[in-house]
Amino acid sequence: MTPAALLSDGFQRIVDSGTAVVDGLGADDLAFRPGPEANSIAWLVWHLTRVQDVQVAEVAGRDQVWVARHFVDRFTLPLDPDDTGYGHSPEQVGLVRAPADALAAYLIAVHEGTLAFLDTVGEADLDRVVDERWDPPVTLGVRLVSVLDDCARHVGQAEYVRGLLHP
Repeated sequence: MTPAALLSDGFQRIVDSGTAVVDGLGADDLAFRPGPEANSIAWLVWHLTRVQDVQVAEVAGRDQVWVARHFVDRFTLPLDPDDTGYGHSPEQVGLVRAPADALAAYLIAVHEGTLAFLDTVGEADLDRVVDERWDPPVTLGVRLVSVLDDCARHVGQAEYVRGLLHP
C-alpha cells in the first residue's frame, strides 16, 4: 500500500462516517447541542469539512470547493465566506444550521477533491515543506495527517452527539 492509498483510506472513513452521522436527521437534531458550550452535529460536520477543504486546497494549489462549487451560497450562513469555525464562540456555533443533504453533499465534494489530489501525490511529495511558519516546518505528509486527525476527532464528536439524541 502506498502512503497516498493509506491516506485515501483514512479520508474515506471520514466521508463514510460524516455522511452517516447526518443521515435522516432533521433541522432540530442537527442543531441540538448537549450543553450551552457544546457543538452541534451541523457545526461539527460543517467545520471538519471546511478544515479539510481549506487545508487540501492550499497544498493542492486549487480553489476551495466551498467557493468554487458555490456551497457558500447554498448554505447562506451569516458568517464570513472564509470562516472555517476555528475559534467560534458558542453564539457563532449556533449560527451554523444546515440541512443534512447539504452537509453530506459538501463533505462528499470535498472528499472527491481530496482523493483527486492524493492520486497525484507520490511518496517523495510527502516530504515537501508546505508551511514554514512552524518550527520545524510542516511537510505535506504531516499536514495531511493533521487534517485527517482533526476530521476524525470531529466526526467522532458528532457521532457522540447523535448517540445522545438516539441512544
